[in-house]
Amino acid sequence: QVQVVQSGGGLVQAGGSLRLSCTASGSTFSFDACRWYREAQGKEREFVAVIVHDGTINYGDSTKGRFTISRESAENTVYLEMNSLQPEDTAVYYCVQNIRSRDYWGQGTQVTVSS
Repeated sequence: QVQVVQSGGGLVQAGGSLRLSCTASGSTFSFDACRWYREAQGKEREFVAVIVHDGTINYGDSTKGRFTISRESAENTVYLEMNSLQPEDTAVYYCVQNIRSRDYWGQGTQVTVSS
């Protein structure tokens, strides 16, 4: 049984930084990929970033150049470092770890950026 727990997030002023964590526990061998999404109020879910087991990384158009995704395999943790945050980055952020071809969602974490 795999569980995914997120941490980090909170309130930050525009221009600030935050780091989100996404940790998987249980039968976590055979990591395939981890994706981050965000959902802002009244908007559709938006792709933020993905890291694949072979190290391939991609970002959404709105986060490229400001956000950095990384993985610490020994800790089964994926990080999302968010810099130069703007009010439009305000959303609930979700991570999804794909392990043995199954998706496991984190509980979501609120990020609020004040102007």
